[in-house]
Amino acid sequence: MQRYPLCAVVFGLVGAVALVCISCNNRLILDSDVPDGSGTLSPDMAGPYSDFPAVPFIDNSGPVAIPSNIGDLFGAAESGATSGGPCLIDPEVGSLVPKNWLRLRFHWSAPSPQNVFQIRLHADNQVNDLVTYTTATQWTMPLALWNQLAAHSNDRRITISVRGAELAGSTLKGSLAVGTTGDITIAPVDASGTIVYWTTSGGTVLRGFKIGEETVQDVLKPSQATSGTKCIGCHSSTPDGNFVAFSQTAYADTGDPANIGLRTGDGRAAEPSYLTAAARNLLGRIPQQLPTFSGGHYAPGDRVAISTLLLNSRYEIIWTDLEARAETQGTGWGIIARDGDANMVAAPVWSHDGRSIVYVSTQSAQSGVSVSDGDLRMVPYNNRTGGTATPLAGASDPSFNEFYPSFSSDDVFVAFSRLPNGQSSYNNASSELFVVPAKGGTATRLAANDPPACSNQTSPGVLNSWPKWSPETQTASGRKYYWISFSSARGGGKPQLYVGGVVVEKDGSVKTYKALYLWNQPASDGNHTAAWDVFKLIVG
Repeated sequence: MQRYPLCAVVFGLVGAVALVCISCNNRLILDSDVPDGSGTLSPDMAGPYSDFPAVPFIDNSGPVAIPSNIGDLFGAAESGATSGGPCLIDPEVGSLVPKNWLRLRFHWSAPSPQNVFQIRLHADNQVNDLVTYTTATQWTMPLALWNQLAAHSNDRRITISVRGAELAGSTLKGSLAVGTTGDITIAPVDASGTIVYWTTSGGTVLRGFKIGEETVQDVLKPSQATSGTKCIGCHSSTPDGNFVAFSQTAYADTGDPANIGLRTGDGRAAEPSYLTAAARNLLGRIPQQLPTFSGGHYAPGDRVAISTLLLNSRYEIIWTDLEARAETQGTGWGIIARDGDANMVAAPVWSHDGRSIVYVSTQSAQSGVSVSDGDLRMVPYNNRTGGTATPLAGASDPSFNEFYPSFSSDDVFVAFSRLPNGQSSYNNASSELFVVPAKGGTATRLAANDPPACSNQTSPGVLNSWPKWSPETQTASGRKYYWISFSSARGGGKPQLYVGGVVVEKDGSVKTYKALYLWNQPASDGNHTAAWDVFKLIVG
C-alpha cells in the first residue's frame, strides 16, 4: 500500500517555565501590594503612574541566596562592563506585545561564572523603574503588575536591561557586566482568538488555549474522532468556531493516508447536526487533507469545505457540500477548475470573503502538504466552478519554493513560508516567513524569523514555518495591527509556538516585529501546524 504523510510535523523541547516566589528586603511582596491604578487612568495615558514599586523584587528561588545589600553591590543602573552580560532570549528586544498577552516572563542565558542578575524595566510614564534581582535565569512578572503596565504604558517604549555578576557570599567577585539592553512595546490592542495546535508528544493530540491563558487544554484526541482513528493532524476551524476540522488516519504514525473529520472542541467531540451521511462519506475519501472554510460560504444551504484530494494520481482542490444529499460529482462535491495551471496543488486556503483560494502550485506534492518546487497561485471560487489561476506576485518566484499560505483576517495579506527552490518544505531548518499583499506585490520578510543575535543562532537555520494569522485585525491611532503565529525550532530543540506582530503604519508601510515565545506551552510538547481562529473550547 502506498503511504502518504498525515502532515509535516516535528517535535520539540524547550526549557521549563517556572513561576517564582518573590520577596523584597526580607518582606513578601504580593500581587495585592502592587497599585491597582483605580481612578488614575488618564485619557491621554500620560501618567505618571506608580505601577512599578519603589523597592526592588528579590527572587530567592534560585540556587544562591541573595544578600540584602544586593542593590548596593550592583550600584548605578549604568555601571559595569559594557559587554559580556546575560543574553535576553524572551521577550526579545524589538518585539510587540499584545495588551492581553501572557504576563511578561524574562528568560535569559548567561556566561559562566555569572550567577546573580538584575532585570530593569523603564517606561517614561512610570514614576519608578522596575528592578528585580535573582539567581535564576528567568523571572515572571506578577499578574496584577502586568495588567496595570499593559493598561497604563501601552504604545510606549519599555526599555529592558539585564546585568550579570558572580556572587560569592555577600560580595560580587570579578566584573559586573551589562548584557541585553533594548526596547519592547506593548501594543494598544489585544490579540484575539484561540490557538489550537498539534502535538504528538505522548500521542497525537490537539491542544489549545485563548490568548493570555497560562495553561493549555486537550481539545481533541484520536479516540474522539472516527472509529479506528489513531492519529489526528492538520486542522482548522469552522467560521463560527463551533467545530474543528482535522486530518485523521487509522494508523499510528504520520505516514498513512488521511481523510477529514469534523467535531466540536468542547469536550463532547460531537459532529455538526447539519453534516449529512453523504457529506461524511465524501470527507472520508482518502487521501484527503487540509480542510479550509470561509465565512462567505458557511450558512444554511451553503456550507462548503475546501480540501485537497488525490484524483487520478493528481492532487486537486475540491469542494464538498456539508449538507449534501448525494455523493455525486457536481452536486455533493466537485473540482475547483484552475485554468492555466497544469500542476498539482498543495495546502489551499480560502479567503474569508469566500471569493478566492490561494494554493501551492507544484509538480509533485506529497499528501497535498510537502513540496519542493512550490509557487503560490490564486484562483476564484466562483460559485464552486473556479476559473483562471494566476501567480501571486511576490510569492511565485521560480528561484524559491513558496508554501503554506495563510490569509489575514481582512484578506489584505497572505503569509507564507519560503525556501530556495528544490529544497523540501518538510521539516526544513532553512524555511523563513514572509507576508505579501493578497493582490500581489513585494514580499516582506518577517523580523520574527530572527532569534536574538546574542543567542548565536541565525535564520535561515531555525525552522520558521506554518504561519497563521490571528482572527481579527484591529486599528488604533491610525495603525492596523495584525498578529502571526508560527512554529520555530530556535533554542536548539524541536518546534514550539511563537507570535510576531505586523503593523501597517499611517503611511501604508508595513513594519514587522521580533518574536514572542508562548511560555504557557508545556516544555515537553513538540508543537506544529497551529491554527489561530475563533475555536470554542471547554470553559473552566
